Amino acid sequence: MTMLDWTRRAACLDLDPELFFPITVEGPGQTQVEQAKRICAGCPVRRPCLDYAISTAQADGVWGGTDPAQRRELILTAPPRETVPARPPRGDR
Repeated sequence: MTMLDWTRRAACLDLDPELFFPITVEGPGQTQVEQAKRICAGCPVRRPCLDYAISTAQADGVWGGTDPAQRRELILTAPPRETVPARPPRGDR
């Protein structure tokens, strides 16, 4: 199984990718973004899609039902990830 197996179950699989990557998110592009988000709303793999977009820093397009501005906001407001402290050098024990 590969990391992107979820894509085979995506609601957008057989749709024109251009729908999810409008030239602009304003004006006529806003209608396109809204249409793409409606498709995402019923998608069974919406969360893995959004996780992929965030983890790979997708700056364009509709992913997991979010536009680029919404993903930036999610990243900015996400709680910091817990990190594991580095091991001290062997000489400092």
